[in-house]
Amino acid sequence: MEQPFDLVIIWAGIIGFSVMMYVLMDGFDLGQGILYPFAPDDHSRDIMMNSVAPVWDGNETWLVMGGAGLLGAFPLVYSVFLPALYIGVFLMLAGLIFRGVAFEFRFKANTTKYIWDWAFAGGSFVATFAQGAVVGAYVQGFATDNFVYVGGAFDWLTPFTIITGLGLVAGYALLGSTWLIMKTEGELQQWAYRVTLRLLVLVLLVFAIISIYTPFVDAGVMERWFHGFSIIWFLPLLALYSAYLIYSSVKKQQEGLPFVATMGLFLFTYLGLLASKWPYLVPPDYTLWDAASAYESQLFLLLGFLFVIPFVLGYIAWSYWIFRGKVKGGYH
Repeated sequence: MEQPFDLVIIWAGIIGFSVMMYVLMDGFDLGQGILYPFAPDDHSRDIMMNSVAPVWDGNETWLVMGGAGLLGAFPLVYSVFLPALYIGVFLMLAGLIFRGVAFEFRFKANTTKYIWDWAFAGGSFVATFAQGAVVGAYVQGFATDNFVYVGGAFDWLTPFTIITGLGLVAGYALLGSTWLIMKTEGELQQWAYRVTLRLLVLVLLVFAIISIYTPFVDAGVMERWFHGFSIIWFLPLLALYSAYLIYSSVKKQQEGLPFVATMGLFLFTYLGLLASKWPYLVPPDYTLWDAASAYESQLFLLLGFLFVIPFVLGYIAWSYWIFRGKVKGGYH
C-alpha cells in the first residue's frame, strides 16, 4: 500500500532542525568554557558563567530530542554509529557532565573554586572537540558490512577528525565571544571584541583546510558539488558573507549583529555539510531510506514530537525573554 507521506524526509528535517538548534544554542555556552581560561580576570569569569547559567540546561534539550528522534526514526544510525564512536560519544558526555557539575558547585566553592573553573573549561573543550571529531567521522564514513560496523574502536580518530574537532572548538569559541559582546559591557565586552576578530580568522582558516581536505576522505563530495545542483554554491557564499558581517559589525562596535552573523555562518556551513552528504545518513553506503524504521513507527513517534516541539520552543523563548539584557553581576 502506497503511503500518503514520505515520513523519511519529514524526519530528516526534524533531526536536522534539532541538531542545528543544539549547535547554535549550546554552542555559545560551550564557547564560554573554551574562552574561560583566557578571560581578563576572575570577575569576568563570574560574568561569563552568569551569562549562560539561566539557559544552558534548556539548550541541551535539543541534544536529547535529536538523540531520541534518531533512535526511533533511524535505528541503523545507532547500530553503526555507537560501535564506531563509543569513545568519542563517551568523551562528549563526560565533558558535558563535568561542565554541568561545575555550574552547580563553582559559586558555592571557596578554596576549591579553581577546580570547578578547570572542570568548566576542560569539560567544555572535551565535549566540543568530541562533537567536532564525530562530525568529521561522519564525513569520512564508516566501514560496514551488511548493516553492521566492522571497523576498529579508533577508526574515527584520524588527522581529518582532529582538524574538524579543533575547528569546532574555534567555532564555538567564536559563538561564545559574540554572545559576550551582546550580553556584557565594559572591559569584558572590549576583550570579546578583540578576541572575536582573531577567532574569525582562525575559523576561516580551518574552514578552508577542511574544504580542501574533504574530497580526499570522501570523493563523492566533488561529484555532488561540481556535477549536482549548482544552487548549493550559494551556501559557502552566504557563509563568507556572514563572516564579512561579523568583521564589519565588530569594527563598528555593534552589539547584536556579530552574534546573529555568527549563527548565520554556522547555519550555512551546516547546510553545506548536509548538501555534501545527501542522501547518505550512514556514509558511504546507506541512505536515509536504508536507515529508516517502519512507517508505522515513524508515524507514532512523529505524533509525539509534533506535540512536544512547540512546548520546547515556547519554554526556551520564554527563558531567553525573561533573562534578556546585559549581565552585570557575578555568578549567583
